[in-house]
Formats: sequence, structure tokens, C-alpha cells
Amino acid sequence: MDKLKGVVVKTTGSWHTVKLNSGKLMDCTVRGKFRIKGIRNTNPIAVGDVVTVEQNPNESTGVIVDLDQRKSYIIRKATKLSKQAHIIASNIDQVFVLAAITEPETPLMFIDRVLVTAESYRIPAIIVFNKMDILDEDQKELAEAYKYLYESIEYPVMLISAARGLNLDQIKAKMKNTTSVIVGQSGVGKSTLLNKLQPGLELKIGDISDAHQQGKHTTTFAEMHELDFGAKIIDTPGIRSFGLVEVEREEELSHFFPEIFKVGQNCKFHNCTHIHEPGCAVKDAVENNEIPFTRYENYLTIMKGDEGDKYRKDIYAQ
Repeated sequence: MDKLKGVVVKTTGSWHTVKLNSGKLMDCTVRGKFRIKGIRNTNPIAVGDVVTVEQNPNESTGVIVDLDQRKSYIIRKATKLSKQAHIIASNIDQVFVLAAITEPETPLMFIDRVLVTAESYRIPAIIVFNKMDILDEDQKELAEAYKYLYESIEYPVMLISAARGLNLDQIKAKMKNTTSVIVGQSGVGKSTLLNKLQPGLELKIGDISDAHQQGKHTTTFAEMHELDFGAKIIDTPGIRSFGLVEVEREEELSHFFPEIFKVGQNCKFHNCTHIHEPGCAVKDAVENNEIPFTRYENYLTIMKGDEGDKYRKDIYAQ
């Protein structure tokens, strides 16, 4: 039986759409289990995976029989109580964290959890605040403050309006000739952004729930879109909270907060957790406003294992 190579461009439960090297799309099931070493994952195949397929006799469908080694991937904990992980996307060059100041508000805790995960898998991250066109003056100031906060720790930040096309040239420049994944809570405008970047895509756009100012899910599965300007974008379902896969040792968490890790080199103890130890350079830096208080607060929350539903309203602290 002939073996065919291709890339997974959509996953819907047990079925995976593979774009073969010939350009043909083939719906496939999976033979066997494909696991990441040391991680229990719920989905053996993810969008972006390079796979080998065998076509079923006398059918247009196939079976995925082999998985190439992933050059990169990003995962999150499948549920709050689970120790299993869900692979969001694989073989990606960067992650865009799409957020909003309002309608719905994205907590900084959500952003920081995605950033920690990206850091742990060595994937560059770009933060994008959408819906700038609907902000009042105070909200615009808050957006600028968040931009300053994250740029001070060397994360690129963009302020855009997908609906109005504001600053989308910046995003296009970053996306060109790359494979990116977009991660964000429901309602922040992922589908609107992709529709603007690629006219004719016509992804369904959801409403915001009045009761809780949260978005309604419109994307129910991950899918890769190839855009005309040379970019590949993996769109993901809206995520309410972003559970982190556990780090092996407490002191490792600080490695994924670049500003904390950098200052932590000056702590008295090499395995300092930056919570209660004497001679902690990180705690001193927070006191002196050299490390953003919100970042340190979120570091402590993650360290204590407090889960994402506890995301509270963030107050920008100098």
C-alpha cells in the first residue's frame, strides 16, 4: 500500500484532515498512539503535525500510520483537575496571544500563563490587544500601560482593531513566511482578525454574552489557514482558562518569567523560589518597581497552584 506524506490542517475529534504533498485533502483516522515523551496527552495528533498516511482501499479516506518528530509544539493542561495535556498546535514558529481590554476583558493571568507555556517550549510570543476602536480614554491608557509593561520585559506588543483594520500591517509583517498559532479567550476577535487578514475566509463570528461579558465559542476545532501573503495561521477554539502542565521543580517556574529569572541570578540561594527566602533579589526588585508587581503576583499564584478560574480583575501596578 502506498504511503503518502502530508500536514494535518484540521482536527475534529477522531478525524484529521491531512493536506498531502500533492495538495489533495484527505480525511484520516489514526492507527496506534503517538505520544510525547514524558507527557500524557489527550490528542495523539495535532494541527501542524507532519504525518505519513495510507489510503484506504477503494475509498477517499486514509489512516495516519506515522508521525514525524515535532520541531516545536505548545500544549496546555486538558482540564483543571487533569494531569493530561492537550497539544494545541505543532511545528509552529511563534504564538500570538490575542487579548482585549473589554468585551471581554482578558485577565493578565491568562496572558502570563500563555507566555509561561511559550517560554517553556522556547516558542517566541507576540501579544496583541484587539478592539482598540471601542475603548474610551481610560481604557486606551490601560492598553498603553500594558504595552509598556510587556515591552519592558521584551515581549512585542501590538495594539490593533481587527474590525477597523487598524495596524494589521504590523501583524502581517510578523506572520509572513511563518507558521503561527493564535491563542485567546472566546470573543477577543480571532475569527474577525483572520477574516480581515484573508478576505473570503468567511469564518463565523460570535457574539458577546451580556450576562458575563464572555465570548461564545465559534471555533470548535483547530484549523490551519494558508494566507495569501505567505503565512500559515493555526486558529484554535477560544480558551476560558489556560492550565499549565506542571513543572518538575518549584524553582523552574521562575525560568519562564524572563525578568524574574534574570534578577534571580543575584539571589543569595541558587534554588530560591522568590517567596520567603532571605537575600532574595527578586523580592527586592519588586519592592523597587524593577519587576512589574502584576507579573510577580501572577508568578506567586501559579507557584501556589491556584487555577485559572480564580482569574481576578487585574489592576496595573507601577
